[in-house]
Amino acid sequence: MAVLRSADPATLFAHAREGDRVALPRLLSLVERGGDGARAVAAVAYRSPGQAYTVGITGAPGAGKSTLTDQLIVRARNVGLDGSDRVAVLAIDPSSPFSGGAILGDRVRMQNHALDDKVFIRSMATRGHLGGLAVAVPDAVRVLSAVGVPVVLVETVGVGQQEVAVAAATDTTIVVVNPGWGDAIQANKAGLLEIADLFVINKADRPGARETRRDLDQMLDLTQLGDWRPPIVETVASRGEGVDELWSAITDHRDHLVVTGELEGSRRRRLTREFHQILLARVEQQLDDLLAAERFAPLVADLASGALDPYEASDRLLEGMFTEE
Repeated sequence: MAVLRSADPATLFAHAREGDRVALPRLLSLVERGGDGARAVAAVAYRSPGQAYTVGITGAPGAGKSTLTDQLIVRARNVGLDGSDRVAVLAIDPSSPFSGGAILGDRVRMQNHALDDKVFIRSMATRGHLGGLAVAVPDAVRVLSAVGVPVVLVETVGVGQQEVAVAAATDTTIVVVNPGWGDAIQANKAGLLEIADLFVINKADRPGARETRRDLDQMLDLTQLGDWRPPIVETVASRGEGVDELWSAITDHRDHLVVTGELEGSRRRRLTREFHQILLARVEQQLDDLLAAERFAPLVADLASGALDPYEASDRLLEGMFTEE
């Protein structure tokens, strides 16, 4: 089915729901570019019924996240969720300093699914800052939900605060560690204990797996809050070992969220954060425009000369946002 280059978002959504594999990437490209195109896509996506269940997969580079994600794709296809066997993957990668695009592209380990029309894989670039991740990922998930995808796996590059950012964008967060992963203090610094709904000790056939499980159990004993204790699952993703148990743990966590009502509550909080993020971005743009306006040049000059302190200058600038010229 051919899709016109000039097709509007509503038309692209109609084609994507019919299985067109060109329309969906175009919708996600509009989301990533931002601006009016992203707003037009969001206007359609956020009014569509249904919401995909999202699973975040995060952890240090080299932990085997891509191999584990590849195995979860197989489970989602074979076992499914709510009677559906469709699945999508959003792989968050670092940005190219030249093109701004994702450096790694669609993960090589997932390419055996490339011809499966029920699997959709998309690499999304961080573009050097968390704001792009925080805004683009929820919109992308909404697009996938609107075209009928029931499960979305979100894999991060696993560097810095993005591990926390992915937790804000997913229903279940999996933190992947390896035997000999380092001291417990580093895990606490990274905030991994705060965001993890499930722990996976991948490459569990290596020495140190038992000690890693002991360390995680001890930290959970000291820090556990609420009535859900993150289970610890051991896997060897390269051989598919333990992945069935991991899929069961994911569905158990989903059932827990549904029964307790926490799923609806967490999604409402997520929407509030998304709204806050978008509002901040728009206000920041308005402030930049005000600072660039000629009528504020004297204000900037007074600030630079010391005639005004930054707080008084900010007050005057904010007053200008709500005052007619």
